[in-house]
Amino acid sequence: MPFIPHTEQDVREMLATIGAPSIDALFDEIPASLRIQGLDGIPEGLSEMEIGRLMSERARLDGRPLSFIGAGAYEHHIPSAVWAITTRGEFYSAYTPYQAEASQGTLQLIYEYQTMISSLTGMEVSNASLYDGGSAVAEAALMAVRAHRKSKSLRVIVPSTVNPNYRRVAISTAGNQGLRFETVAYRREDGCIDREALAAYAGQDIAALVIQQPNFFGQLEDVDALTDWAHEQGMLVIAVVNPTSLALLKPPGDWGKTGADICVGEGQPLGVPLSSGGPYFGFMTTRMEYVRSMPGRIVGRTVDLDGKLGYTLTLQAREQHIRRGKATSNICTNQGLLMTAATIYMTLIGPQGLSKVAAVSMQRSGELVEALTQVKGVRAAFNGSRFHEAVLLLDRPASAVLRELETQGILGGFDLSGDYPELGSALLVCATETKTAGDIARYAAALGAAVQKVRAA
Repeated sequence: MPFIPHTEQDVREMLATIGAPSIDALFDEIPASLRIQGLDGIPEGLSEMEIGRLMSERARLDGRPLSFIGAGAYEHHIPSAVWAITTRGEFYSAYTPYQAEASQGTLQLIYEYQTMISSLTGMEVSNASLYDGGSAVAEAALMAVRAHRKSKSLRVIVPSTVNPNYRRVAISTAGNQGLRFETVAYRREDGCIDREALAAYAGQDIAALVIQQPNFFGQLEDVDALTDWAHEQGMLVIAVVNPTSLALLKPPGDWGKTGADICVGEGQPLGVPLSSGGPYFGFMTTRMEYVRSMPGRIVGRTVDLDGKLGYTLTLQAREQHIRRGKATSNICTNQGLLMTAATIYMTLIGPQGLSKVAAVSMQRSGELVEALTQVKGVRAAFNGSRFHEAVLLLDRPASAVLRELETQGILGGFDLSGDYPELGSALLVCATETKTAGDIARYAAALGAAVQKVRAA
């Protein structure tokens, strides 16, 4: 979209109209001691032509590497129609739908999204999306504390098998509001939650247990047993899920005897490109009994006086709409454009298409692990079932191997040594339906050469 800045004459006329001598005068209530006198390290502004050229040069530096990185963001095929529709002016430039009578198209699309994501997760109600997967986990923890009236502890168990970025975001966001996040170890044989370590919390006042499925290692947890155990201990269950996997795996609403209580996750796999890290969007669904504790917007469907269908914002528990002290969240974005892309993506590929994406991704992951573990010095870290990610152990530093792979145009995975040093030299690798047998063979050959080269060094 073109950007046309105000001219100096425009600025002078606006200041004259409001009676202000300068732009600085509009901020005179800010003490001088708090004002930044300069922006060291920030270059001078560029013209539209110059910034366009700079961005093109930066884009070329990215290249087109063959990527086997997952770790919470996944490369899937996105039908060209998804963003052709998403970037139409009706969606691309539409503002937040405060006026229902002028926003029926946007409201209907949000309603359709809510219906789809509730169906996918097996839950009863969805909001209109959240900022991203990490903040969705934080919001779910805060929501669990609000909704769990019997618990007074503000304690939430977040196993080490939960995405470490999500754990950090949750601590940063909700830790400063009094919540205590307590970690439970995983079993070294299968990379799943250590039930014996979890048993130490039996009988304690805990607000919620977070269960990621598949977990960060790509392993499949025994969600039924974990959910039932948590409920027996009086805890709520927060499910963190990959939406693509739900085309094959049991939805959180069916976990255990009564299902999870809150379900969140990262919506990026549903038609949103990787885009060097964002923007993405988070999703949240829950049971109807907890709907008033859920942050964000909810769109409802009704009929007008003439019996025609109409859509409107119903529950709006954000600080934009009500007194800040009564708000359930102060994150004031629902990432509407990305949610729009996800809705169009799910509509285009349908349930059968999503199932095929999930099944082929799972198959490709198995083929990837089989090929890479044929390389001398490379072995799988865990046994048990997994989705489309796996942890590999190397007999040489993973960081050095990854650097060597990059010279061959391959992004070989996510180095786990920073978050899981106890694993030693370990890589988290991922394959989706976008990877071919040729891609996997190329990676295996490059990995073999890289391991040998790093060994020689």
